[in-house]
Amino acid sequence: MLLALADDAALLRAGLVGLLERAGHQVVVEASDAPSLVAAVAELAAANQLPDLVLTDVRMPPGMTDDGLRAAVEIRQRYPSLPIMVLSQYVAPAYASALLDAAALPDAPGTGYLLKERVGRVADFMNSLQVVAAGGLVIDPEVVRSLLLSRRGDSKLSRLTPREHEVLSLMADGSSNTQISDALVITPAAVAKHVANVFAKLDLGPDEENRRVRAVLAYLNGA
Repeated sequence: MLLALADDAALLRAGLVGLLERAGHQVVVEASDAPSLVAAVAELAAANQLPDLVLTDVRMPPGMTDDGLRAAVEIRQRYPSLPIMVLSQYVAPAYASALLDAAALPDAPGTGYLLKERVGRVADFMNSLQVVAAGGLVIDPEVVRSLLLSRRGDSKLSRLTPREHEVLSLMADGSSNTQISDALVITPAAVAKHVANVFAKLDLGPDEENRRVRAVLAYLNGA
């Protein structure tokens, strides 16, 4: 996988490059600020060589607020098919919400929002990158909890059983059915049944495109 990487912390950026390259990926862009990331991706696009995924920090120069996130949103607007993973030092539901708004579009590519501490769990981090690159949605569990606390209320989610809530929460973490089966110590057939029930209770019919992503978005948005 070819990646564009942006982080203003040189040591962390170098560490991520090493981690990604050891996993067999290639970092084709290294940027230390938001404008440089946007410019580098534009240059690759002009050469018809867009990366497979953009990985960026939220807080970067020049403003050291949400510059990285705004760069990610700009890149998404310019190149709608380009998957994006955002890393953050803090739980910031407002930042995640900005990405979720874009991810709600029917043809949206992969989208991810992870806390930086998750990078240390290398296998999980690499799996999350693969999920996003393949068009999936991955949101950090801590961010999921924060979003749910800020969006409590009556919704279609009230139709779900406690077990179905657990299954949907793991789906939001990017877990596959097999990983959900292992985490909850239930059979794959039981997971498939719970997932089907989630789709039905959220009114996501068989003809609904990308039902898994849309179910997670409904969960995070309190629909």
